[in-house]
Amino acid sequence: MKSRWTLLLILVFALLIQVLGADYYKALGLNRGASDDQVKRAYRKLALKYHPDKNKGDPEAAKKFAEIGNAYEVLSDSEKRRIYDRHGEEGVKQHAAQGGSGGGGQHDMFSQFFGGGFGFGMGQQDEEPETPKGDSIIVDLEVSVKDLYLGKNLKVARDKNVIKPAKGKRKFNCKNRMVTRQVGPGMFQQYAQQECEECPNVKLTRESDTLTVEVEPGMPDGFEILFFEEGEPIVDGDPGDLKFKIKTAPDQKFQREGNNLYLTYFIDLIDALVGFEHEFEHFDGHPVTLFNKGITIPGQVVTMKGEGMPVHNTHKQFGDLIITYQINFPKKLSESQKQQAKTLLTGTF
Repeated sequence: MKSRWTLLLILVFALLIQVLGADYYKALGLNRGASDDQVKRAYRKLALKYHPDKNKGDPEAAKKFAEIGNAYEVLSDSEKRRIYDRHGEEGVKQHAAQGGSGGGGQHDMFSQFFGGGFGFGMGQQDEEPETPKGDSIIVDLEVSVKDLYLGKNLKVARDKNVIKPAKGKRKFNCKNRMVTRQVGPGMFQQYAQQECEECPNVKLTRESDTLTVEVEPGMPDGFEILFFEEGEPIVDGDPGDLKFKIKTAPDQKFQREGNNLYLTYFIDLIDALVGFEHEFEHFDGHPVTLFNKGITIPGQVVTMKGEGMPVHNTHKQFGDLIITYQINFPKKLSESQKQQAKTLLTGTF
């Protein structure tokens, strides 16, 4: 039996999604050109995974269940989907306010989709016979430190296998049936006979495609961005998934470790001795001031709070910038410069 706490969480998160807005395609791991069947399969897969009865007391699962429910309610309705594609979530809200059809709640929608007999923990079957699925593809996506700091939509070109119609017919859904045949007086022979259905033939062809990958600010290394059913296709089954795994690309200036940025900063010898104040522009354009009023020694480390990477999915929180100062020593000094240095350092004038 569902607890009041679980239902309250679902209602709260559903309200938050409506207020803050959401990307319905992203919630289901789909592209905007996804078919109706893809929308249904994506919802089914995620709804089973995040249903509150399977994740009791988990607020993140309740939030995700509400997100995918809202997404499916819109994308499974041709009129709502058309409005959403043109005007976004605000357009869908206005349509509902003007008397458009509304949803019956996350659990009502779930029951309608799976049937009223669906249940968890009641001895009932929560999975239909599994459909064969093609291989999933995981691709390392190198992203610059700047793009991971600011966030960016990246265009990724790829070649992929696509199932196309072909000439002729093919056999599928083959099953073995045991057949008994009399071969003589009182003698019988039993053997397996294969029975198959016929359907139009298909073939695999290669096609070029371009995907838009949304890189969000602060995405950590190893974070996976899902594209539902964009992996390898399979005849008489569902395509696999495509996942882009974030990998921070090497940078000439910064090194990233988690939410922190590391910078080796070179200053001249005179600045190291008498102090300095320098400024550089961060990725988003705001100035960062580096200074030291005293003597700076080679390898000196300074931490600047809040000047590192944005923390993914956390509003206005940033890691730190850790600076290691190094000195640009002159390669050669004239005799007069040597004497001046001795005078300065020994204090003899």
